[in-house]
Amino acid sequence: MVKINGKNADAAGKTIEEYIESAGYQKSRIVVELNQAVLPKAEYECTRIKDGDVIEIVGFVGGG
Repeated sequence: MVKINGKNADAAGKTIEEYIESAGYQKSRIVVELNQAVLPKAEYECTRIKDGDVIEIVGFVGGG
């Protein structure tokens, strides 16, 4: 099991990019933290989610 934004998720085996696309996130508007380290966007496509990973996805919101 994987923990994503504090909730258990069945995402093991997917790449980070596959997960964020399936969850409806816009890659250009988020930052992904994998096991307490910020993951560079260039690595989303090749980084596979493993059992036990802890992922936080933080989205940017504009406003004024």
